[in-house]
Amino acid sequence: MRKLATMLLIALFMGSIATAFAAEKVTVSGSTTVLPLAQAEAETYNGQQTDCMVTITGGGTGAGITAAGEGRSEIAMASREIKDSERKLYTKNNFQQFFIGYDGICIVVSKPIYDAGVKSITKDQLKKIYAGEITNWKDLKGPDAEIYAIAREDGSGTRDTFNELVMGSTTAETPGVKTVGQGSSEVKTAVTGSDKAIGYVGFSYAESGDLGVLTYEGVSPDVRNIKSGSYPLARHLYFYTWGQPTSCAQKFIDFVLSAAGQKIAGDNGFIPI
Repeated sequence: MRKLATMLLIALFMGSIATAFAAEKVTVSGSTTVLPLAQAEAETYNGQQTDCMVTITGGGTGAGITAAGEGRSEIAMASREIKDSERKLYTKNNFQQFFIGYDGICIVVSKPIYDAGVKSITKDQLKKIYAGEITNWKDLKGPDAEIYAIAREDGSGTRDTFNELVMGSTTAETPGVKTVGQGSSEVKTAVTGSDKAIGYVGFSYAESGDLGVLTYEGVSPDVRNIKSGSYPLARHLYFYTWGQPTSCAQKFIDFVLSAAGQKIAGDNGFIPI
């Protein structure tokens, strides 16, 4: 009996390996803002069928678009629209865009700064912080403490959107920045680990309660204001494919856009369509 049980276990193990190898692979890469959403979607999707196997990696919006254009990923995750300069890198303007959800860039500060009374910020104040013109929290009616400004890395869609909407250009200089976070999670960790920091993250990263989330230009970054567009740093999240999606890539995109997929988005702190 023991020998029979062992043989059955081996057969089941080998069968699961064969199924995994038989499944069509779908590689998804790019935006770290979209990353937690895609991971949650893929976990459920992979668990309910065996024809397609979706794998998710980060790297930033720019890296994801490059990977899709070069054929290394079937789907790129993006927290901004594709740039004309990115389209021109390839012989044909063949990127397909899929709108998958809403997001807002939230301006966040360390809890001690928030608790000291800094609960709102204007575009001009924020721009001057990242330009290095405002360097102390007392200038925003906060404590007498040096401002520790955190930005995102080159190639980040969140960085590009922040620089365009706040600084005036995606290529704007930000000499006030003290450190760069390689992904939204790194920015969040740096802000929560400091007593005097400011940074910017996607909406889902600001929902945990361990960050001070600022009102920006008098508007709170809540679901209603982001979906209506009244929050000035509201944006859309996207999937991109190079050409028409493969069969399995299309099936995964359809799942993300389905009622079940959009519920997963809402359950994980994202804003459904």
